[in-house]
Amino acid sequence: MSVWIDADCIHCDLCAPECPNTAIYRAEQQYQVDAELCTECVGFYNKPACIEVCPLDCIEFVSA
Repeated sequence: MSVWIDADCIHCDLCAPECPNTAIYRAEQQYQVDAELCTECVGFYNKPACIEVCPLDCIEFVSA
């Protein structure tokens, strides 16, 4: 599993610093998640930190 950032992303820059695996990066149009690095914060937090801090709820779970 991984998380996905949808097109509603406004580049607020809150999610990337929260990622303990540096899986979130700024792409040309929006932030994106490297599914190879994303662990949904297992071992770090009880819930994915990026989902918790996103003000627009534009980050969601997806199947790998």
